[in-house]
Amino acid sequence: MWRASQYQRLQESVETMSCIDARGLRKAYGTTMALDGIDLRVREGRILGLIGPNGAGKTTALNAMLGLTTYQGMLRVLGLDPWTERHRLMREVCFIADVAVLPRWMRVTQALDYVAGVHPRFDRAKAEGFLAKTTIKRTSKVRELSKGMVTQLHLALVMAIDARLLVLDEPTLGLDILYRKQFYDSLLNDYFDHSRTIVVTTHQVEEIQHVLTDVMFINRGRIVFDCSMEEFEWRYREVAVHPQQVEAARALKPMHERQLLGRSVLLFEDADRDRLAALGDVRTPSIADLFVAVIGNQDRETPGVRR
Repeated sequence: MWRASQYQRLQESVETMSCIDARGLRKAYGTTMALDGIDLRVREGRILGLIGPNGAGKTTALNAMLGLTTYQGMLRVLGLDPWTERHRLMREVCFIADVAVLPRWMRVTQALDYVAGVHPRFDRAKAEGFLAKTTIKRTSKVRELSKGMVTQLHLALVMAIDARLLVLDEPTLGLDILYRKQFYDSLLNDYFDHSRTIVVTTHQVEEIQHVLTDVMFINRGRIVFDCSMEEFEWRYREVAVHPQQVEAARALKPMHERQLLGRSVLLFEDADRDRLAALGDVRTPSIADLFVAVIGNQDRETPGVRR
């Protein structure tokens, strides 16, 4: 039989493998329940996509993880309580909000100087490398930059910090498609090294699918879906059904059905692949397709929900 000390060491070992642990996490704003008893665990060295509709609780969850708001329940980030130990946590965490907040009077060089002076893990050469891929002049003031350029500058400053956890809340908002692709390429090639952990929220789901290792859906303050991308890719299948096979496909109880270019497209979970192949053209669905199916089904099952 195991002794209590052995069990405790095992528990401590499991906890050290977790970057974020939450149990029964709750947050209310008046009568609105922003987080309704969330349980989640994010392992170290993963890239998690936290996906949800507007008002689902994404930003509130991130704010709780960053110690920016109070909460009820248990929450540990890198083994620390974000609210009571935020000063320690911020040495290990970087955050990019959906709106880059930089003093408008500050020049680009001054922004580099400031971060270099206050953060011991800031790599100025790396930040300069990120900026070299842009058209931003080092002598420009923030107020002279476009919205996209301000975002680019913010990204360059934050991604040049050697943090264990990077939290991204709509990080490419306001950027054109070219720089959004450059950003995610840099995230994988220049920042992520399988020891850091990244949590990202975005409405541009298709652009991050190839980046993620895990995905969670949040709706009305609850986690309604949670799986790794490996599980996602073998568990779910979408079929563009041959017209004469529609009723046979529906008999297999799909999660969701939609119309595309005159064909019925059905989404299945844990269905036999050979049977699906006989019904039509089979493919792995996008995260966006699965999101619509999961959230749509949940809304239909909840009385009084407007659709």
